[in-house]
Amino acid sequence: MNTTPRRTSRLRWILLALLVLGLALGIARAIGKRAQQQKVANEAATQLQQAPVFELGSSDVVRVNKTSLSSTVPVSGSLKALQTVQIKARVAGELQDFVKREGEAVRAGEVIARIDSADAQARVRQAEQQAHAAQAQVAIAQRTQDNNQALVRQGFISATALETSSANLAAAQANHQAALAALDIARKALADTVLKAPLSGQISARLAQNGERLGVDARIAEMVDLSAFEVEVALSPAAAARVTAGQTARLRIEGLDRPVEARVARINPSVQTGSRSVLLYLQVAAQDGMRQGLFAQGDILTGQQEVAAIPLSAVRNDKPVPYVQVVRDGKVAHVAVQLQRQGMAGDEPMVDVSGQTGLETGTPILRATAGLIREGTAVKAGDAAPKANGQP
Repeated sequence: MNTTPRRTSRLRWILLALLVLGLALGIARAIGKRAQQQKVANEAATQLQQAPVFELGSSDVVRVNKTSLSSTVPVSGSLKALQTVQIKARVAGELQDFVKREGEAVRAGEVIARIDSADAQARVRQAEQQAHAAQAQVAIAQRTQDNNQALVRQGFISATALETSSANLAAAQANHQAALAALDIARKALADTVLKAPLSGQISARLAQNGERLGVDARIAEMVDLSAFEVEVALSPAAAARVTAGQTARLRIEGLDRPVEARVARINPSVQTGSRSVLLYLQVAAQDGMRQGLFAQGDILTGQQEVAAIPLSAVRNDKPVPYVQVVRDGKVAHVAVQLQRQGMAGDEPMVDVSGQTGLETGTPILRATAGLIREGTAVKAGDAAPKANGQP
């Protein structure tokens, strides 16, 4: 009996069954993978639909708090030495012996330069000889006057001749006084050839060199006295009305690590014509590192008051109206704020928010470190977060 066809038919059925089984397994795996992908996509869509919750650190939140706010007026200006001088030539001539350089110290009365004195010495000698000649003329006129008086008493000459000799004596005496005055002028011109420092300080600019021919009032050098400084600031009339002489100020000067104290020394009684501003002068004590021309800015303290305040850095200005980010019911809300009064609480600039809606005492406010958060975003903050200026 031939069993080969039967075996071949059975093998075909087995192979067909295996093929169908493999196809079924592949379809099942594809359907399962697609279902898994759909599940992941649904979960991702669900997460996207949920609003993110921002975690805030303890330094990101501050509460509206009662604070002793210092009323201040902001000021800025350049540092100027209280005493500055320009050394100029008082007589014309060639500059000599000018050895001082920028930055070198000079004592008051110290000779810093000379101007060629040959012409001045010659004029002094000329004036001296003219004074001697005039003095000799006075002696001659005096002897003539004495002789004429004796002759008048003896009746040898008339009174008219005596009057003439008296006039000649007066003229000779006047010429002598004029010659002496000319001698004083010549001596003064000779003394002006020696240039002395009018104060103790430092050379800030060297404006001429040895050998130059200088005219009268030609600038030779500039000096500054760094023992005292002042800052000239310009304020609006409204701001100047809050400032009085004697008030203190705190200035930050470029190049110095710490703020310096200043005092309102003077207030200009006139308003500047072009800018309509009022000039104030702040006196600053000299400190190491101060130089004329350094930029200074700070605030004048005009008073103190207990108010509800927040840090000025928390106010954002990326909208037409300034606003702050408030945490309300676990979400961020943007509340407009009026910058009506600013001041200082310690070293931190603050803004008064007393009476402003939505900014009652105790309201948590986001600091600038929190960054910009979209309105309505949920946030989460710890219990240690809502503190202001180190106060509970």
